[in-house]
Amino acid sequence: MSLDTLRERLVERLAPVETWRPDAKGVRSDFDLNPMVERPVKTLRPAAVLIPIVARPEGATVLLTRRADTLASHTGQIAFPGGRLDPGENAVHAALREADEEVALKRDAVEVLGLSDTYETGTGFLVTPVIGWLREPPVVTPSPDEVAEVFETPWDFLMDAANHRRDFYDMDAGLRRWFWAMPWGERYIWGVTASILKGLHARLYGDEAEPDAAADEDAA
Repeated sequence: MSLDTLRERLVERLAPVETWRPDAKGVRSDFDLNPMVERPVKTLRPAAVLIPIVARPEGATVLLTRRADTLASHTGQIAFPGGRLDPGENAVHAALREADEEVALKRDAVEVLGLSDTYETGTGFLVTPVIGWLREPPVVTPSPDEVAEVFETPWDFLMDAANHRRDFYDMDAGLRRWFWAMPWGERYIWGVTASILKGLHARLYGDEAEPDAAADEDAA
C-alpha cells in the first residue's frame, strides 16, 4: 500500500477529532480477553496517546518509546507518547502536549488525521488514541525522566495479523491474564500498546475472528 493510499484510508476510517467526548465509553478494554476478571466500578480518568505514523519513502513506520526504568509504574515497557488529560484539554491537545514533553516531537510536525477506538485500561484510564501523520522523519529528544529510548517499528509489521499473538501471565489469585503482544525482534510490544494497535488494525482492515480464550488456556 502506497503512503498516499494509507493516508487516505486512515482519514476515511478514523473518527473525526470533533467527535471526541470526555464522557465517551470504552470501545475496547483490558477485560475483553479476560471476562473472568472482576471489572471495578469507578469513574474512568481520561487520557490520550499519540500514534505517530512516519511517512518514510521506504515505507511507513510507527514511532514508539520505551519507558524509563525510574518511573513509578510500567517501567521499561513500550508505549506511545501520552498521558492523562490536564483540566480543559481535549484528547488531541493532551496527546500532542505529551509527545512534546516526552520526546520533543513538535506539534507543527504532526498532521492529526483522526481518532481510533477508545480503550479502557485495568488501572482505570479511558485512553483515546490520536493518529498523527508525519511527512518527514522527526527529530526527537527523549526526556530522560520519562523515556529511555525512542524507536520506529514498520507499519506493515504492526498491521499484519500474523504478528498479533495472545500471551498470558498467571496472577496471584490463580487466574490467567491474557493480553495482546506483537514481539518485534528484541522489542516486546504488549498490553495496552499492542491492544490499541490491534484496535487500529480492526478499524482499518476489519476484525478477524478471534480465538477462544479458554481454548488458548487449554493449549497452554
